[in-house]
Amino acid sequence: MIERVLRARIEAELAQGIRDATRVSGGDINDAFELVLDDGQHVFLKSNARAPLAMFAAEARGLAFLEQARALRIPRVLACSAEHEQPSFLLLEFVHSARPRAGFDEELGRGLAELHRSSAPSFGLDHSNFIGRLAQTNRERSTWAEFYRAERLEPQLRAAIEAGHAPNALARDFERLFRRLPELVGEPEPPARLHGDLWGGNLHVDERGAPCLIDPAVYGGHREMDLAMMQLFGGFGARVFSAYAEAFPLTDGHGERVQLCQLYPLLVHVNLFGASYVESVRRALARYL
Repeated sequence: MIERVLRARIEAELAQGIRDATRVSGGDINDAFELVLDDGQHVFLKSNARAPLAMFAAEARGLAFLEQARALRIPRVLACSAEHEQPSFLLLEFVHSARPRAGFDEELGRGLAELHRSSAPSFGLDHSNFIGRLAQTNRERSTWAEFYRAERLEPQLRAAIEAGHAPNALARDFERLFRRLPELVGEPEPPARLHGDLWGGNLHVDERGAPCLIDPAVYGGHREMDLAMMQLFGGFGARVFSAYAEAFPLTDGHGERVQLCQLYPLLVHVNLFGASYVESVRRALARYL
């Protein structure tokens, strides 16, 4: 059940009562509910008494960042707690599910290409946010290589070592990688508008059978980051990637950079789930040393 204070806060925000609340799958981090309001509207609620207070406000801004591209469906934000407000919550339109319609994979690939073509102002973002429950800094950098090192790999590597999940020796291997990063990241490209955490669980099929993106960790970065994340754990058909390449051809050597781009989500998994992911980091890293 929804706690009394949170229920009262939501009813005040929406100016109507909650007729029914049903717990639904919301991932490992948050409590999630389908609410039915007095007017019959269905609403999706995410809450978490233990989450950083800024987390849901950052997610709401991330959804708006994606929606600006008008490329793929993004759930509409109805209300959100302020950055320092407790209880923290996020209210979204409830996106009902259906089976993928004909051409779903092509629609997703072309939509993702359109999202990435809707470029971001810089490598970075005007605010920090989260990937899962981990803080993600987005200080703007002049090049992709600099951003990837300073805002993605170094913070996660440092956190993994300080927590005892990874050995100190891993830092020496990464230092060797950092010296080579400018030559490894490929030809310069403008910053793309990224989802930032595009694994299969963050792709939803809406009531029309169309793709819908949820739970972003957005920033301006190299478009190969989203594509590499999609390949890390599977869940995306080959037609998604071929349709993407037809709409927005990739640059030479992109296949050689997949594991380079996967180093960030692998380090994130080390910090979320522990040392069992360190060997995956080592294998990906060894390709570039």
